[in-house]
Amino acid sequence: METTIDNRLGVVGIIIENNEKSEEVNKILHTHANLIVGRIGIPYPQRGVCVISLIVDGTSDQVSAMTGKLGKIEGIQVKSALARS
Repeated sequence: METTIDNRLGVVGIIIENNEKSEEVNKILHTHANLIVGRIGIPYPQRGVCVISLIVDGTSDQVSAMTGKLGKIEGIQVKSALARS
């Protein structure tokens, strides 16, 4: 991935409440793999969810496009935070 002056470093947290949607989530993440620097996924069976944490590096628009697609999936919660520069 080419880093530009417009790129921002950030984190994205994803909570999958409906495990049947995991494949759909992974397809979106695969499509945006060029933004993902690191990923950790942890099942949390006591709460019946899976949690994915991402480190991302891309423009605000690129990260927003990815999180927007994820946020449209029923049973998925997504939050992101990007550094200012």
